[in-house]
Amino acid sequence: MTAPARDELREHLVQTMIAGDVATPRQNNLKHYRLMADGEPYYQFGLELKPSWTERTVLEMMVERCGVDPDPGHVYGDDTIDPDITLDMLEAMGERVGLAARRAETVLIATGHPATLSPVYQAVAHALAGAGCRVLTPSEGWTYEIDAGWGGSERRRIVYAEGGVAMLEGDDGRTHHTHDPRPMEAMLRELATGEPAPVGRVSDIAPDGPTGEKTEVWPDLAIADHGWAGAAGQAGIDTVGFADCNDPALFAGAAEGKIDVVVPLDDGVSPHHYAPMTAYLLGRAGLLPSG
Repeated sequence: MTAPARDELREHLVQTMIAGDVATPRQNNLKHYRLMADGEPYYQFGLELKPSWTERTVLEMMVERCGVDPDPGHVYGDDTIDPDITLDMLEAMGERVGLAARRAETVLIATGHPATLSPVYQAVAHALAGAGCRVLTPSEGWTYEIDAGWGGSERRRIVYAEGGVAMLEGDDGRTHHTHDPRPMEAMLRELATGEPAPVGRVSDIAPDGPTGEKTEVWPDLAIADHGWAGAAGQAGIDTVGFADCNDPALFAGAAEGKIDVVVPLDDGVSPHHYAPMTAYLLGRAGLLPSG
């Protein structure tokens, strides 16, 4: 794996629509900005965000941190992600991942986009493990019910891809997309208490645990997206990860100081298109093999 130069990666991001002109509908973006500002839990990703957000201030924040079209009159069509912001944040993420490697930190890695982003996270997990980091895998097999949207419910369970990347699997044996913070909350509660995790919020969970006694294992860093990242950041863990331009909560969390780095990108393109970006990230972290 060879890391591309910055200008080469920029061209690749634009050509593959990971950044630049992306396929995310503007009307979908604006709807999500409004719902996040309204405090809808599904769009907050487990973060307890300030109530002062409005649809307009969310848009302004997303222009600054993601590079969406600044025109509030643009209400239909596709939107944009600034590739230079993507590159800047990818470099910042690489610096934090590299620091974790040098310190041999304890990490949690998880994705709500297993169909597209798993190879990115798995490459990072393998590189960190090779550098001496401990990749945690708590609550494997933890199962809970979700609203299926048709008046019924479905079960989801925490599973780990090879390398230690958490994701959700259904009874159909397939991995599933999720925004839900509850799986990460369950993982953190188990780490903090040493007991099987009930469903519930973990905003009161911290490295000292709920009893005030020092927990033996607590992550120094979470590398994640969606609710996995939001719950980790809300619990006070250093958190870096990825977010699309229709997922404003993590960017708002970064603006409020709860998330360390958010890399803006289209999180739904073909998995192989992320390979040059992954190499760039690992190169920035100093985790690519020499020669």
